[in-house]
Amino acid sequence: MTDHEQAPSWVINPHVPSVARMYDYYLGGKDNFAADREAAEHVLSIMPYVRDFTRDNRAFLSRSVRLIANAGVRQFLDIGSGLPTRENVHQVAQQTAPDSRVVYVDNDPIVLAHGRALLAENPLTTVVQADLREPKAILDHPEVTARIDFGQPVALLLLAVLHFVADDEEAASIVARLRERLAPGSYLVISHGHAGRVSKEEEISVTSTYKATKTGNLTPRTSDQILTYFDGLELLEPGLVPVEAWRPEYDVTPDWSKAGFLGGVGYLP
Repeated sequence: MTDHEQAPSWVINPHVPSVARMYDYYLGGKDNFAADREAAEHVLSIMPYVRDFTRDNRAFLSRSVRLIANAGVRQFLDIGSGLPTRENVHQVAQQTAPDSRVVYVDNDPIVLAHGRALLAENPLTTVVQADLREPKAILDHPEVTARIDFGQPVALLLLAVLHFVADDEEAASIVARLRERLAPGSYLVISHGHAGRVSKEEEISVTSTYKATKTGNLTPRTSDQILTYFDGLELLEPGLVPVEAWRPEYDVTPDWSKAGFLGGVGYLP
């Protein structure tokens, strides 16, 4: 097998960059290989503020999970969870409500390995290897249904993952199929990459780097496109905004001109 041939989904190939491990590198983690660091450094050479908005995305996750747990929801389904880092969903939710149940889903085998080790003594939390592009398989997975009761409110988390689905209609279909199982009182949390007003050359250079990863693409979308994922839900204030400006703990003036993540939280009445 050459460096750029795809390994089976259960095999960890250190020679092909992984979006989960690149994200770990942006956050200052150590669970990455040379190929991940090389790809991430290329992105950072074009957009040095990537580290800032990935950290802002983790902070958005923490604030939204804390709000939802305080609202009484005790079930969290985090799809595209990535490698464990600080302020994971289960840590935030269970700090607020110790009986919170959390299921992490990711298609990267290294996420499964690290997550299972981290959560070995946490019976309310598990990690499942599955693909976002197969939403029914996720929802029907026995480890998901063992901890998530879709007859009760659920927090569905899709952070920094939908932009890895290149086709707009497929991305919208995935969200719709996942939402079909949500009971009234549920929440949908999304963060999604947007290109801001970066040059076309910069955008092409960054997206071409992601084409060499196992995931194979990166598709930024506009705020209008991302807002359609929340159709029919009550979008909590302040709406869909750069993640650092979603109910921040300090004054923030977001820069919409920069590439980054837009985030929002919707409520199903």
